[in-house]
Amino acid sequence: MQVPDKLKQSRELDNSWQAVRLVFPFFRQYRLQLFIGFFSLLAVNGLQLVIPRVIKHAVDGLQNAAVSAATLLQYSIMIFGLAVCIALFRFGWRYMILGFSRHLEKDLRNWLFAHLLTLDRVFFQRTTTGEIMALATNDLAAVQLAGGMGLVAFADAVVLSIAALSFMAYIHPGLTLIAIVPMPFLALLTRFLSNRLHRYFKKVQEQFSRLTEFVRATINSIRIIKAYTLEKKQAAQFAGMGREYVQDNLRLAKVQGTLFPVSGLIANTSMLLVLLFGGRLTIKGSITIGDFVAFTSYLFMLTWPMMALGWVTNLFQRGVTSLQRIQNVLNEQPVIVAPSQPAPFPERVSRISIKNLTFTYPDQGDPTLQNVNLEIEQGILGIVGKTGSGKTTLTHLLARLYQVKENTLFWNGVDVNKLDLAEVRRRIALVPQDVTVFSDSVRANIAMGKPGATQEEIESVARAAAVHTEIVGLPKGYDTRLGERGVKLSGGQRQRIAFARALLSDRPVLIIDDGLSAVDIETEHEIIGSMRAFIRNRICMIVSHRLAPLAQADQLIVMDRGKVVAQGDHKHLLRTNRFYATIYEYQKSRMGKG
Repeated sequence: MQVPDKLKQSRELDNSWQAVRLVFPFFRQYRLQLFIGFFSLLAVNGLQLVIPRVIKHAVDGLQNAAVSAATLLQYSIMIFGLAVCIALFRFGWRYMILGFSRHLEKDLRNWLFAHLLTLDRVFFQRTTTGEIMALATNDLAAVQLAGGMGLVAFADAVVLSIAALSFMAYIHPGLTLIAIVPMPFLALLTRFLSNRLHRYFKKVQEQFSRLTEFVRATINSIRIIKAYTLEKKQAAQFAGMGREYVQDNLRLAKVQGTLFPVSGLIANTSMLLVLLFGGRLTIKGSITIGDFVAFTSYLFMLTWPMMALGWVTNLFQRGVTSLQRIQNVLNEQPVIVAPSQPAPFPERVSRISIKNLTFTYPDQGDPTLQNVNLEIEQGILGIVGKTGSGKTTLTHLLARLYQVKENTLFWNGVDVNKLDLAEVRRRIALVPQDVTVFSDSVRANIAMGKPGATQEEIESVARAAAVHTEIVGLPKGYDTRLGERGVKLSGGQRQRIAFARALLSDRPVLIIDDGLSAVDIETEHEIIGSMRAFIRNRICMIVSHRLAPLAQADQLIVMDRGKVVAQGDHKHLLRTNRFYATIYEYQKSRMGKG
């Protein structure tokens, strides 16, 4: 069913108004600064309106030979004084109003960034990084321009228009009516083109988001692209997206390019009518030459608002469109919400219980986990299973990256949904397979979870993670600055640094989700063996496809198709679970051949 145009326009107007309300608190916050700015702007406009009156008296005096050189000097000094005052007040409104627009941009960016940090994994799975980057750059720039020069031009246009028309009507009402005859055409044109401006600019911003995301993904995967010699393909695809972006901008430019010239044409048409009819009135003596000069000066002032109308419409449409895009993100709410009155947190986390846990990812029909029941005690729990059996999903639920149903996950007998979310996450150290290493020193990366850690503590966990020797071998040792995403390190080194970071954080729950997959099996043996000294009185869960290192675990579970199908220690599973025994013997034989 097609939505009627009137209803669609009503909804768009509603959305636009809601988006504009987003910035109202900032106007209240900076109201004093805005008051001074707009007072200065009004002062500039008022002083500009005085100058034609001074010129009128000077011209009439010259026509009647009623002025002396001293009087003309006084008029000149008066105009110069007005010009100096205009310059000072103009600096005032620029500093205050344009300064406000920069504050608006900064505060909106901080708000947007802070809100993004509260959103959970579900949002980031359906929103690209490029789209978020576009919001934080292009869209905020459009809001800043609308909140700065857009407001100035609008206020300027309204005040100057009313004042100039008033002075023109005072000089000659009939000539004023003639001068404004072309203006309704500008209003109709603006109304006709404003919807197109909104639609085209929205498309431009969306294409910019896709372009930004493509660049990010390409740079992020540059090693794979080079390995498969995909440079030409990526360059061609980028060029195609660039051409589409240019075409979208050209469509937008056509609308913008129509508004400003037509505004100028209408303004100049008004000037032509005034010259034609006003000149005749002057010849007949209905108005003086001074009145005519003053009238044309006011009309010239009115020309700017008429021309600015198209520009202001463009700025406001861009700003409102961008505000709507920003508002859509700010309206997003995290799926996992902390309870308003959280239960007291257990002093010591010694047990995690899972009861009849079933979980389905958003937008998926079949559950990934089904009726999982598990008691996790202090010590090392190994989790094994085929690819897609639900191992990673289980760790993500334990790390509170997704919401779980009530009465399915308990910490020391307390439903996790009744505990403060931040407090739960503060007690979990997660080492995923795709680890993150920040563009900072090795020391800062390891000590991220414990900023006040001593060098001795940092080296201790680095030794436990079997990475100390390699760190010392770097150009500046622990002070070596790593490149973005740890490009100076191998995959195994990145994983071990992330593992050392988790050990140093000293959190009661440690989850390693295949976080040692890039490490050779001997080193993994060494790491799991040496980590026992750090996990006393802690819960440690290790997901791995390699079973030999997990033989040291206190307990093991085998998962298949989202269910826990076997549980016990290494020897028990070798006797009772065919899948575990087969994979273990196969991997053992492969190690022997290696």
